[in-house]
Amino acid sequence: MAEPISSLVSDAEGQLVNTSYVVIYAPQVRNRKRFPEGVVTVYESEAAARAASNPEAGYHAAIASGPSRSSEGFHLFYLVRWLD
Repeated sequence: MAEPISSLVSDAEGQLVNTSYVVIYAPQVRNRKRFPEGVVTVYESEAAARAASNPEAGYHAAIASGPSRSSEGFHLFYLVRWLD
């Protein structure tokens, strides 16, 4: 008898992807749609993300979904929209 797929898939990272207020470090390229988790900082509110942003230094407030595991094994955030 075949095993159910749920028993074959490891759910160690069993959290759902969330949409959050973030600050993304993107000093030159703002036309990208996905960003590695190392350049994204999650904040609790839009106001907090806006306060932490510094566009002149490359830190931009945004709304992003993630982190999501890519096919290459990286954790990525997907841009929903820029706030600044």
